[in-house]
Amino acid sequence: MITLFSIVITITIYNLILNISKRFSSPLTNPVFLSTVAIIAILLMTNVSYQDYTPAKNIMTYLLGPATVALAIPIYKNGKSLTKYFSAALVGLISGTFLTITSAILMAIWFGFPREILLSFSVKSVTVPVATEIGRIIEGNQSLIAGFVIVTGMTGALFGPQILNLVKVDQPFARGLSIGTIAHGIGTAEAVREGEVQGAVAGAAMGIAGILTSIVIPYVIPYLVLH
Repeated sequence: MITLFSIVITITIYNLILNISKRFSSPLTNPVFLSTVAIIAILLMTNVSYQDYTPAKNIMTYLLGPATVALAIPIYKNGKSLTKYFSAALVGLISGTFLTITSAILMAIWFGFPREILLSFSVKSVTVPVATEIGRIIEGNQSLIAGFVIVTGMTGALFGPQILNLVKVDQPFARGLSIGTIAHGIGTAEAVREGEVQGAVAGAAMGIAGILTSIVIPYVIPYLVLH
């Protein structure tokens, strides 16, 4: 009964916030951010613990697989755009991925984070399943990795589009590429709301950035950190 209640609450709140965000566009009405806050508040008020919520979370998480595969549809529809800007996109993806990793490492060193936090922080810009697998290889903390990844995605979804507006990046392909590269799935969800091209490019960027990060991090970053 709690599982059904949790699923209904989650879907209802998300759809409610989604409608609010369409009427009042603002970083604070971002559906992922605001619905997360609202659902946590409701679960606390109804005394539903995280353990009680876990079966519902597992069911909904299972559906992320088909949802991710469904991103192939807009990617297929916008195949010509992806081909047209392939070279520029590849340069942007590689540079964006390396800058994200490097900036995370430098920031962690600057703040004097312990090695465990530093390694966990280095994979913050790829989606949780990829980040946790990389984390096992580099001996990062799984809980910290999940937290850093979610905060990074939330930040990218909340402020990424506003920053792009501020620096006058209005080309849909470029917007999708930048959001998908740094803010993985949560950012991609925001890019999908902007438009089909942005969503398609963000989905492709998220996948390729995950591949690049999984190649670079296990072999290069531990060496840099330890030497």
